[in-house]
Amino acid sequence: MIRTLVVEDEKVAAQAHAQYVREVPGFEVAAVAMSAQEAARVLREEAIDLVLLDMHLPDGHGLELLRRLRAAGSRVDVIAVTSARDVEIVRDAVAQGVVGYLIKPFAFGALRERLTAYRTFHEGLQGTEDLDQGAVDRMLESLRPVTRSGLPKGLGVETLQQVKAVLAEHGAASAGELAEHLGSSRVTARRYLEHLAETGEVERVTRLGRAGRPEVEYRPRA
Repeated sequence: MIRTLVVEDEKVAAQAHAQYVREVPGFEVAAVAMSAQEAARVLREEAIDLVLLDMHLPDGHGLELLRRLRAAGSRVDVIAVTSARDVEIVRDAVAQGVVGYLIKPFAFGALRERLTAYRTFHEGLQGTEDLDQGAVDRMLESLRPVTRSGLPKGLGVETLQQVKAVLAEHGAASAGELAEHLGSSRVTARRYLEHLAETGEVERVTRLGRAGRPEVEYRPRA
């Protein structure tokens, strides 16, 4: 599980963001902090993988907290979740190594896309020491939410992220199995799987189906 710290000074927003995190497979809310001081304490005392960081905090700026963390040697991953749109803030956030930047207000789907993308990136770092160029490229690309303009006609961003989440959770799926998870037709499920196969994100493997007939399953590439 990816242990997540939500840093947000507005109570209602903090509760909403925490609930959003809980609804994405593979994540758990380790703590909610409503100030920079509280966030720093949690990060000292808890093992945290990811921080959802607001920039405007009652006792300081989120960037200052991030700079202090980096100066102390922390490599915790950070997704900025903020209303701050100033180009200098965005530039400084990138310079401090944020892996995502989400501008308020946003819908659950927008955060889910970024969390799902981060999970793919995070999982790619586990259990390996050496990466070839292709693996590095795929990991960095995984941090970028899929844009609608980059998808074939008829495919949707949110559904594609659901497909990736199913594959990440189960390790592999046939078109029929994916259709059951999505509540869609087998044809629709296969279109998404074939798109991922064509982009190199999954591989096709033949296996025996439930009736003993060969069928194709799709597995995320290591």
